[in-house]
Parts: sequence; C-alpha cells; structure tokens
Amino acid sequence: MSGSPGDERAQAAAIDRALAQDPRNVRALIQKADLLQRAGDAKAALSHYQAALRVAPPPERLPADLARDLARASSICRQAAERYEQSLRARLGHVGLDDGASGRFAQSLDILFGRRRIYHQEPRQYYFPGLPQVQFYPREAFPWLDAVEAATDGIREELRQVLQAEGAFQPYVQSRPGKPRIYGAAMLDNPNWGAFYLWKDGALVAENAERCPRTMAALEGVPLNELPNRSPSVLFSLLKPRTRIPPHNGLVNTRLICHLPLIVPPGCRFRVGNETRQWVEGKAWVFDDSIDHEAWNDSDETRVILLFEIWRPELTMKERELVRAMFAAIDAESGQKATWEI
Repeated sequence: MSGSPGDERAQAAAIDRALAQDPRNVRALIQKADLLQRAGDAKAALSHYQAALRVAPPPERLPADLARDLARASSICRQAAERYEQSLRARLGHVGLDDGASGRFAQSLDILFGRRRIYHQEPRQYYFPGLPQVQFYPREAFPWLDAVEAATDGIREELRQVLQAEGAFQPYVQSRPGKPRIYGAAMLDNPNWGAFYLWKDGALVAENAERCPRTMAALEGVPLNELPNRSPSVLFSLLKPRTRIPPHNGLVNTRLICHLPLIVPPGCRFRVGNETRQWVEGKAWVFDDSIDHEAWNDSDETRVILLFEIWRPELTMKERELVRAMFAAIDAESGQKATWEI
C-alpha cells in the first residue's frame, strides 16, 4: 500500500490502534512491518515480521491473502538472518572460527542462527539436578573404551553366532500386562527393533552370557551402572532394514549409554539432541539418553550394535550409593519388582 503522506499517517494510526487493542493481530503486525520497511527502518520492520510469524496460526487456518503475506514475511526474515550470519562470521574470521578449535562454540553459533534447537535432559522417571548437558561425550573421557573397541572382532563373531539362532532376538520394548501402551506401534512389540540381552534389569542372563564369553570379558573394566532391579543392561541391539526408532527419552539421567557398532551398513544414522552421527564399525561413543534421541536404518541390511549402560562420571561414589538406596526404597515401598525399560 502507498499514497500521500497524509494517507500514510492515517494508515499508521489505524494500525497502531489495532495493535493497541490486540498486540497479536497478525495482519496489523505485517502491515506495521511494511510501513516501517518503506520508512527505511529495516530493524524495526524485521522485529514486527518476526512477531507476526511467532503468533500466527498454521497457514491452513488463515485467509489466502494473509497466508501469502506471512510467506513473504518469512522470506524477508530468512534473508535478513542469512545476511546477519554472513556478516557476523566475517567479523569472527580473525579469531580462527573455521579452524575447529571449539566444537561447542560452533554449536553455539548454529543455535544462535537458528540452525539447531536447544535440547535438555528430560528423563521420564528420575532427574538428578546439576549434571552437565552433554549430548555426545568426548571419546577421550573414557579410556577404558580402548579395550572394548579392541575386542570388536571377537564380539562381532559371537554376535554372528547369535544371529543364526532363530528367535534369539526379542522386541526391544515389550508390552506388559496391566501397563499402558504409550509407546505406539513404532516401538512397542516391534520385531524390527530387537534385543539379545547379556544383562537385563540388573541381572545376568546366564544362558546368553555363556554364549558370548569374549563380549563379557571385554566389559570387565567398564563402570556399569548398577541399580537394583533396573541396571545394568547389556545387549546386542538390532535394527532391521528401513526401520526408524522414533524420538524418545530414557528413564534417568544418572547413567550414560555406550554403543559399540558391530554391523553397520551405509545409511544408518543416530541423533542425540541437535547432533546427528553415523555409526562406524568398531568406533564406540557415549551419549546421554535422557536427551531426546532417535535412530534410522535407511539401508537394505540389518544394523547391530552392542549397547550397555555406565554411571555418569560426574556422580560421586556417595551419590551413586544414594541413588541405589533410593531405588531400593522405592521398590520396598511398592512391594513389587520394578518394571523397567532401558
């Protein structure tokens, strides 16, 4: 819209009245932004376009003309964000922004520019405060992983023997009598996501462990998480072709999960929070499963990893003792053995 200066002033006054009555008026916010843009105040215009995008309902619930205006506002904001990012990165060039000196700082910029969202620990059952928010832990923090990785070939050989036995793997998440079926078909009782347990819910699965002596020996130096009736769990985790594990969070944040990839065809990915990686056979990683995570096998072959739980290294021995005692007290109070899923 354009016209004489008087028309512009009248239009601006009408828009201001509309926003005074309803600050979330999407049409008025865009009209205000357009006026500011024409007046040369790009910064103020951008703030109004952004506000309109924040408060707008889905496009399918809007009149066609307003949906088009919102798409235009989105394009303006995106272009402004790209210019801002390019300018800021250029100003940071003198400090070696691209030399890989700090992956955390690089992630902070991705968050600043809206390329990544922020994820926090959100365990489904028990939250221990004050622990660092780390998605994938640095590999060097766990020197005992060297021995686990060195045993990869022997572990894989035992896995292949297990795979030949029909019915060895059971669905990773199984329904339980009297419990709500909250996970949905993608996870619950799904044979495409299978498990073969060596330890389960804090108890050794003797028959399975006897079939995998080299795997058990490789874990002797691992600080496995120990909770009565709950942990550790140690298992081969199988993901069949063209299968996705949907986003979910683990039960507690007092543990970390380790993966040792054993059979990994191309096209297998794993996301924790805002970071996605590809498994590499024989290369272990450690992550916090209380942060939102998911997995994909987009290949035509089966993917299998060795999965096990460890204590978070930030917890003192006394804190671990207290956590164990708390869960034992919970079981004593309920008078029932815990029902637990890893």
